[in-house]
Amino acid sequence: MSMRLDGKTAIITGGAGGIGWAAATLFLEQGARVVVADYNEAAGMQRIASLDPKLQGQARFIAVDVSSEEQVEAMAHAALAWLGAIDILVNNAGITRDAMLSRMTTEQWKQVLDVNLSGVYYCTKHVSPHMAARGKGKIINTSSIVGVQGNLGQTNYAAAKAGVIGMTRTWAKELGYKGVCVNAVAPGFIATDMVASMPEQAIAAMSERVPLRRLGQPEDVAQAYLYLASDAADYVNGTVLEVNGGLSI
Repeated sequence: MSMRLDGKTAIITGGAGGIGWAAATLFLEQGARVVVADYNEAAGMQRIASLDPKLQGQARFIAVDVSSEEQVEAMAHAALAWLGAIDILVNNAGITRDAMLSRMTTEQWKQVLDVNLSGVYYCTKHVSPHMAARGKGKIINTSSIVGVQGNLGQTNYAAAKAGVIGMTRTWAKELGYKGVCVNAVAPGFIATDMVASMPEQAIAAMSERVPLRRLGQPEDVAQAYLYLASDAADYVNGTVLEVNGGLSI
């Protein structure tokens, strides 16, 4: 059976987290070499160590705080030195600092915008020139249903994730003629560690609102990343793929 990413190389930010790691393992299983880039060094190293020995040589962890342009630039150089070329960039890193507008602090606002919006900008700024020079590449940005529809208590997150969609569509126009496809994935309610820490009642209520009557799994989002990263999506550019079970919040 042919592997969909055979011979490809990828950087996945937030790669040690639930969705990021699901994507990293799927990409590895599909033949890619993967840089797992994450702020949490202990978690990242543990993830790499947990891999099947056959896959360990195809993965490398690089510590990075995507809100720091200096660190992002260093990560991009290190990734390029190891991979030789970068075919795929998945801008998956993100945080939440939820609060209603009346209670949200300026620090909470800035933290989320720095990671979720500026981080995507920095990573794309430092990886896309390499892709453009080669005349090919896939950039996948992680937005959210909240960036499409808004949500109570998430002014900062909604602003960042809506901004990601705006950047995605802009870069699709700027980079498309250079052979680089730029798309976004907008997950709905996904069963990550962050959601798992919520009360069972709240999780049940969330599931009831989804037409499919279940939360999404990290693997559901990873499969969307895989499609957009693969040759099957070579004519998909500037789109937002919603992975939300039909949810309209």
